[in-house]
Amino acid sequence: MSKARWLRGSVPAILAVLSACTTVGPDYVLPTLPAGAATGAAGAFEASASPAISRAPLPPRWWQLYDDPRLDALMEDALAANTDLRAAAANLERAEAFTREVQAASGIQTTLDGSASVGETSNLGIGNPSGIHDLFSLGGSISYEVDVVGRIRRSIEAATADEQAQAAALDLVRTTVAAAVVGAYTDACAAGASLAVAEQSVSLQRQSLSLTERGVRGGVFAPINATRSSALLAQLESVTPGYAADQRIALYRLAVLLGRTPQDYPASLVDCASIPSLVQPIPAGDGAALIRRRPDIRQAERRLAAATARIGVETAALYPTVGLGASAGVSSRTVEGLVSDSALQFSIGPVISWSLPNRSVARTRIEQADASARVALAEFDGTVLAALRETESALTQYANDLVENRRRRAARDRNREAADMQAKLARGGAVSSLEVLDVERSLANAEAELASSNARLAADRVRIFLALGGGWE
Repeated sequence: MSKARWLRGSVPAILAVLSACTTVGPDYVLPTLPAGAATGAAGAFEASASPAISRAPLPPRWWQLYDDPRLDALMEDALAANTDLRAAAANLERAEAFTREVQAASGIQTTLDGSASVGETSNLGIGNPSGIHDLFSLGGSISYEVDVVGRIRRSIEAATADEQAQAAALDLVRTTVAAAVVGAYTDACAAGASLAVAEQSVSLQRQSLSLTERGVRGGVFAPINATRSSALLAQLESVTPGYAADQRIALYRLAVLLGRTPQDYPASLVDCASIPSLVQPIPAGDGAALIRRRPDIRQAERRLAAATARIGVETAALYPTVGLGASAGVSSRTVEGLVSDSALQFSIGPVISWSLPNRSVARTRIEQADASARVALAEFDGTVLAALRETESALTQYANDLVENRRRRAARDRNREAADMQAKLARGGAVSSLEVLDVERSLANAEAELASSNARLAADRVRIFLALGGGWE
């Protein structure tokens, strides 16, 4: 049997045997939830017993629950110009391009080449020198790798999973930016509300001090009453600069979230003194919906899928790679000779390579890939547990802060009633100005504590929505 006939008969048989091999490496399956998480995800959150929290599903654009057109406009600006979002979108585009590159490498590859050179061919000391001559060549080749053990398929799986993880990362940045915009907006308004309360208390205390000083001059009150009233005024005035600074810092933060310089904050928000709030219970859903929705959980799951696929990529190094190739070209000492029959040369056939001496290296890489997959699984479990903890904690804090807020509001109302009654008694001479001063001090403290409680509730809502991770599911 001739060598050519043997090749024609044996090569297809070899390829048929290799093509029958299965894809190496573990097939990816969705991970089960970590111990205890399945139970926690099956039902409602513990804090759902509060009337301020419902099991209704979180809407896609949750910030619209505030029913605040100014907030909606700020959000649109941030989603269009935020620098973190731009970077995340570019990272996704890069991941998409890499996936296309891996997919393109699985197809037929073609190359074209040509050269022109001048040289002298050695005659090895026999006869006359060949002399200096020109050499022209032109050719091309075509090749295709037969994916006999699934190396290419696993590479595509890994690249696709990485791309999907990057898409989840983009959603995570969107969620974070949305929560940061609402947080900066509510912080600015909360600081403005606290500042308004403080300034009102200062104004009332100035009036009280003026009346007290008049009573001292008339001999009705003792001088110590004016001193104490003046001290309370100084105490109230001391907190206003802090609120003003908090408001301006929140506006700076908001401006940067919108992709602007800190000084280019929305000027209309300087006068905001009303904290945005919800007119309905917070729709928190349940644990199962949370796990499906949170982008960081999706990102961790896709990273696990990519790590699992890379085990197969490294395992494929234990097996030979098989390629089919063909090349053709012409070479001649003259340009005209390139078109002659004698200038033609070609080759066709399979190419098999197998790095037998490096199997120990391949096995260590498989062990590294397997360890990386176990790391990714642990990180997935940790992400799920952290998501449940963050949400339970945020909802519980909100429910308890609501109770505190109601009590502080009731305390403020009682102090206001006491101040009104004490003022009437003072005008009739039934109580001293010192007693009036004590009631006014209590009212000022109650107003400040209520304003602080309202600000905490606003921050609690932002933390809840960030923990719920909604917005683009």
